[in-house]
Amino acid sequence: MVSEQHQQSLFAALADPMRRRLLIHLAEHSPKTASQLAQDYPITRQGILKHLTILEEAGLVAVHQEGREKRYTLTPEPLEELEQWIQDIGAKWDERLLRLKTWLEQEQTNN
Repeated sequence: MVSEQHQQSLFAALADPMRRRLLIHLAEHSPKTASQLAQDYPITRQGILKHLTILEEAGLVAVHQEGREKRYTLTPEPLEELEQWIQDIGAKWDERLLRLKTWLEQEQTNN
């Protein structure tokens, strides 16, 4: 189960379109350095680094030092945890809607 604080950091990290694009890019082309990523986007290397730091703090990317370079890769486990959380919420709503449907059908039958 994802803690409330971890959920908040995940949702905050995923709220930014640039960070979502970086995650997709890393999912398809990992590992990458910040400089390599900056070549593909209209922001500076420093801007990329700020986004990567937020993604790292949320546990969505891992950093591996190779010599003088830091290489970033996607860490999919937090996304799987969020997916499970969303499925749990969806199941609760499905259950509530089924109860409502049953109640409405009973009301129709009684009238």
